[in-house]
Amino acid sequence: MDLASNLGGSIQKQQVLSAVQQYEKYHVCYGGEEEERKANYTDMVNKYYDLATSFYEFGWGESFHFAPRWKGEELRESIKRHEHFLALQLGLKPGHKVLDVGCGIGGPLREISRFSSSSITGLNNNEYQITRGKQLNHITGVDKTCNFVKADFMKMPFPDNSFDAVYAIEATCHAPDAYGCYKEIYRVLKPGQCFAAYEWCMTDSFDPSNQEHQKIKAEIEIGDGLPDIRLTTKCLEALKQAGFEVIWEKDLAVDSPLPWYLPLDTSHFSLSSFRLTAVGRFFTKNMVKALEYVGLAPKGSLRVQDFLEKAAEGLVEGGKKEIFTPMYFFLARKPDSDSN
Repeated sequence: MDLASNLGGSIQKQQVLSAVQQYEKYHVCYGGEEEERKANYTDMVNKYYDLATSFYEFGWGESFHFAPRWKGEELRESIKRHEHFLALQLGLKPGHKVLDVGCGIGGPLREISRFSSSSITGLNNNEYQITRGKQLNHITGVDKTCNFVKADFMKMPFPDNSFDAVYAIEATCHAPDAYGCYKEIYRVLKPGQCFAAYEWCMTDSFDPSNQEHQKIKAEIEIGDGLPDIRLTTKCLEALKQAGFEVIWEKDLAVDSPLPWYLPLDTSHFSLSSFRLTAVGRFFTKNMVKALEYVGLAPKGSLRVQDFLEKAAEGLVEGGKKEIFTPMYFFLARKPDSDSN
């Protein structure tokens, strides 16, 4: 019932189907163009998260990201470890003022704040996710050290040199221009301090002339609200162009003992992440179908479930073919003397 009541986010229930249709038209599968997605990324990404957030939270929990995983390690444990790794790389300490760029409903923000005792501001442009995040901050008791700001990460409402550290977890992939986004992060970060991120990228194995590769890329884009998926090399170039010194970078998917896409692989079954398995997704789909039929869920909810299913298929295939990674990691430093 919680899933049904929250479907559609801040979109009025009678307008959900229309929003789904408008969102779909941005994407290749429905004749959409990359340039149109980039030009209208704010509308596209907001519609996506209004439509998809409840499904994410229902199936995935409060942290909407993947993680490298050890054998014998539960999914939730690996997600927390992935967040702690980021905090350790940034050297977060009590008193640090930190920015989470594209924070979702704040799952990582809360975990990292409790782990490091730092104060974290979550930047997000989606009203529904911020509302939900504030509720969860209050429930978990971190509302005195963690807050949210509604804004576009291409135009941040913060003064220059405001933060001791900045991180982004599978979020800046929504930016229409990596350089523009990284340049804003560079601006608000204090000199001598670091920015760390996990980026969604196509790898060097991606062949743009391969139709199957292009199909997988398009499925991930429509299912995850992305204007385009950049190559790892393009992200690295954009970082350096923005002025950062890259300390180290690596695709963390390469050495993961268990595949990052395992929770979405229909050939895999797990009781601990049941809702993500083929059986769990079949159950969710039919539940949403029934809720929509009786009017408890808005019309269009099942279509959201459908494009999220399509995304899962694209992610698994992209992972198996090693043409896509959700965890291209980098740690970059803003020089002590900012000459830009």
